[in-house]
Amino acid sequence: MTESQLATPYYIVYEDKLRRNLELITDVAERSGATIIMAFKANALWRTFGIFREYGVRFTASSLNELKLGNRHLGVKAHSYCPAYTDSTIGEFLAGSSHITFNSLSQADRFADRAVEAGVSPGLRVNPQCSVIETDIYNPALPGSRFGVTADMLGDRLPPGIEGLHFHSLCESSAEDLECVLDAFEKQFGRYLPHVKWVNMGGGHLMTRDGYDTERLVDIIRRFRRRYPWLEVILEPGSAFTWRTGDLVASVVDVVENQGVRTAIIDASFACHMPDCLEMPYKPAITGALEPGAGIDYRMGGNSCLSGDYVGDWSFPEPLKPGQRLRFEDMNHYTTVKTNMFNGISHPDIVYCDSRGECSLLRRFTFEDYESRMS
Repeated sequence: MTESQLATPYYIVYEDKLRRNLELITDVAERSGATIIMAFKANALWRTFGIFREYGVRFTASSLNELKLGNRHLGVKAHSYCPAYTDSTIGEFLAGSSHITFNSLSQADRFADRAVEAGVSPGLRVNPQCSVIETDIYNPALPGSRFGVTADMLGDRLPPGIEGLHFHSLCESSAEDLECVLDAFEKQFGRYLPHVKWVNMGGGHLMTRDGYDTERLVDIIRRFRRRYPWLEVILEPGSAFTWRTGDLVASVVDVVENQGVRTAIIDASFACHMPDCLEMPYKPAITGALEPGAGIDYRMGGNSCLSGDYVGDWSFPEPLKPGQRLRFEDMNHYTTVKTNMFNGISHPDIVYCDSRGECSLLRRFTFEDYESRMS
């Protein structure tokens, strides 16, 4: 089928755009010598994983569900990181992992020996306390952060068994940001590098964004590897793999006006289907929309009863009418993984469009999906 035959709302993912990103990431990995793996926290559409397997993509997991998904559908073991493992979860994590990172010294003391015995390479998350992220909710380097061990907490030696160091301080960041964080990491933790086998530089490397300096990224990693030639360098971006690879298409259901504010109510929800727009917050691009004031201004209202389920404002050259379709751009990463069914609102369909333009339905959600989540 073609897109015009699809009923809204639906997420749509494009094969050719996925391949474009995968080819760029593969090229960066080959030229820099880094291992670049995918973080499921940004994308877990396993029905598209056949494409990722073609490029030999490995993955990072922060829960047992993510770990099992990657084990099953990518056919490889995980690089696992979880803020806290328990006696009831550690066994499954070790069984499905090749690497495992501990968030604290107490977690390392408790479980590192078990990892070594299981043949899994244990690492320790460290916090370089270098803050380059403006949005607090996504900033793991804020004062008092619960993520990672600071340099003052370590003595002359790393905990027994630790084979790697892991830092994660970026979010949709630039190569320049990585350079800043890496400098702080080396100054604070460089003395431990002769005693480990790998360094994981975390996620947030948005190398597929237009304007990202991939040459600088390659150079940063090459120079780091020349300084420490025994280390494996690992990056685990999330958004970069699925950046601008899909959209959310919704329809206008009604237009209401109150005290001079004109709102187009759509058959989708920001709270349920685009939660990052409210959490960050940010205003997504709508194809064909103009800057406010350049035409007829509209706020976009979600179809839930949450008062704050809206984002605005956009402008359009003509009045919006019920039934008119709107394309919210770049809605593949951090969308389907964060959807919820508040108000009993169903998730949009998930559609895959291959390189020939042929669309197929990957998933349609029903009442049974809502019912099965409740008890």
